[in-house]
Amino acid sequence: MESEFTGHCLCGAVTFRGRWEQAEFKACHCGQCRRWSGHFWAGADALDLAIEGPVKWYRSSDEAERGFCPECGSSLFWRQIGSERVAVGPGAVDEPTGLRLAGHIFVADKGDSYEIADGLPQEARE
Repeated sequence: MESEFTGHCLCGAVTFRGRWEQAEFKACHCGQCRRWSGHFWAGADALDLAIEGPVKWYRSSDEAERGFCPECGSSLFWRQIGSERVAVGPGAVDEPTGLRLAGHIFVADKGDSYEIADGLPQEARE
């Protein structure tokens, strides 16, 4: 499944377009994603991602960096250091997204303020 998508940050300063590699994505409950997004974060892998606007990349670990809008602070992208593959936050994608949540990762690190009760697969790590 490959389908085209567009999206933007909250203020519209950052816009993007690309194609989905697959329709399924997973929500991450690790401590970094929770701090970065204010809850948990999810990203769907994009192909041929074209980004326009002032994205700021923050290296959050030795392994990954996170892209956000420096104007409004929207959490938009995640990528592994050295990889061209970028995960895009589904909440920033124009509807219809064509995406479907398929499971949860790093649930061993999830916050104590919520339960995961959607019946989807849960992985302690990734």
